[in-house]
Amino acid sequence: MIKYNKVTKELANKFKHICGEKNVIYDNKEELFNYAYDEAGKLFAHMPEIVVKPQNTEQVSKIMKLANENIIPVTPRAAGSGVAGAAIPLKGGIVLSVEKMNKILEINTIDRVAVVEPAVVTNELCERVLEEGLLYAGYPMSVEMSFIGGNVATNAGGDKVIKYGNTRKHVLGLEVVLANGSILNLGGRIRKQTWGYDLLDLMIGSEGTLGIFTKIILNLLPAPSKSATLLVPFDNVEKTTQAVSNIIIAIRKLPLKVEFMDKLSVELSAKYLNTTIPFQDKAKAYLIIEVDGNSQQELEDTYQKAGEACLKNGALDVFIGDDRKSAENIWRVRMVFAEALRLVDPYVSLSGDVVVPPSKVTELMEKTIKIANKYKIQVAIAAHIADGNLHPELFKPDYVSLEKWPDLAEKIYAEITEEAIKLGGVGSGEHGVGFLKKDIFLNTKSEIELNIMREIKKIFDPNNILNPGKII
Repeated sequence: MIKYNKVTKELANKFKHICGEKNVIYDNKEELFNYAYDEAGKLFAHMPEIVVKPQNTEQVSKIMKLANENIIPVTPRAAGSGVAGAAIPLKGGIVLSVEKMNKILEINTIDRVAVVEPAVVTNELCERVLEEGLLYAGYPMSVEMSFIGGNVATNAGGDKVIKYGNTRKHVLGLEVVLANGSILNLGGRIRKQTWGYDLLDLMIGSEGTLGIFTKIILNLLPAPSKSATLLVPFDNVEKTTQAVSNIIIAIRKLPLKVEFMDKLSVELSAKYLNTTIPFQDKAKAYLIIEVDGNSQQELEDTYQKAGEACLKNGALDVFIGDDRKSAENIWRVRMVFAEALRLVDPYVSLSGDVVVPPSKVTELMEKTIKIANKYKIQVAIAAHIADGNLHPELFKPDYVSLEKWPDLAEKIYAEITEEAIKLGGVGSGEHGVGFLKKDIFLNTKSEIELNIMREIKKIFDPNNILNPGKII
C-alpha cells in the first residue's frame, strides 16, 4: 500500500510558479469543493488539497514530475460531466483540471482531422467542423457540456454509436503526459498501421489512470446532407425492441440514431418541457429514430420505409420531423432526460449504463424492473437501443436515508449488471468504471485479465499517483 504525502505550502507555491497564482486553488474550501465531485453527485464528494489549472503540455509535465517525486495523488479532470465518479479525488491531493486547455488548434480538410486541446467542448467542435462540411461523429448525449478529453478518457458513447461507433473509433492520435512527467506521442494523422502494440487504443478509456491527454487528433467524416427524425409510440415495450432490427433491414443501411424511452421517462421529460407528447395516455414506450440521405428523395424513401417497418411491428403511429425545428422539438424530449429526472428527485442515481446484445434488450429490461420492484424502487429507462445500451435510472425511495442511498443504489446496479453479464453483456457501455462501478468490475473480471491490467498500470504509473482508486 503506497502512502501518499500531503500538499505542503512550499509545494503549492511551486505549482503557482508553474501555472500562475490565479490558476491554483489552495486553502479555499469553498472553491476547492467545486472540484470535489462530478455529475455522480455531491453525495460522493471528496475534497482535494489543491486544484491546478495548467495551460499547456509543458506545465502539465512539470506538475506531474513534482507530484511523482513527492508521491502526491493526482486526479485529472475535464468538464466533470461523468457519472461514474472518475473525476472525484478519492485520495485528496491534486485535482489537475485541464479547463484552460480549450483551443481548437487545427481543422485540416485535406487530412480530414481536427487537432484539439482536451477542454474543447464537444458541441463547439461539432459546430466548427460542420462549417467545413465535415462531421465529428464522436457524439455523447452530454454534447453541450462534455469536453473532448473526458470523452476520450471514458471512451464515451452516445446516440450515434449505431452508425459511427463510440469515441475510440474517432481518435487518431494523442499527446499524453505520463505519471513521471514524460511526454508520449501516439498515433497521428493516419488511419491504418500495423506498427507494434497499439498503445493509443490502450489509453482511450483509461479514465486518467495511465496518463493525461494534452492534445488529441480526431477523425472527421463528410457531413450528411439531409436528415429526418421519427417519433414512434408503441403500446408494448417488446414491440419497440423488435422494431429496431426490422427498421435496419427495411432501410438497408444503419440509421444515424435509434433511442428508446419508457413511459415514465417520456412523461417526466414532457412535464419538464411543459408540453405533451402524442399518445402519452396509451404508449408504453417510444422510439426516436434519425435517418439521413444524400438527396431529398433518398431521405423521404428512407424515412417512409422506416415508418412502415414500425407500423408493421405494432407502432401506434409515426410522427416525422423533416425540418430542423420539428426534429429539434422531438429530440428535446430525449436531451432533457437527466434534467427531468433530477427535477423530480435531486438524488436520482444516473449511473446506469449496462450493455447486452440487441436480442437480449427486452429480457434485460424485464429483469431490471423485477429487481427494482424487489427493492420498491421506481426506475426510468432510456436506451441507445440499437446497440443494446440501457440506462436504468433509480429514484431514491422515501424509506432510505441520504447516507444509505448510494450503497443501496450501487447494490441494485450490481444486480442489474450481473444479469447483463449473464446475457452476454457488460456493466458499462460509455460512462466508464470510475469508482462507483469498481467493485462490480473487479467481481466480474477474471483474475488473469485483472493481473494483466495491474501490471500495465504499474508500468505506466509505478507510484500509483494517477487517479488512484479508479478502475483497479
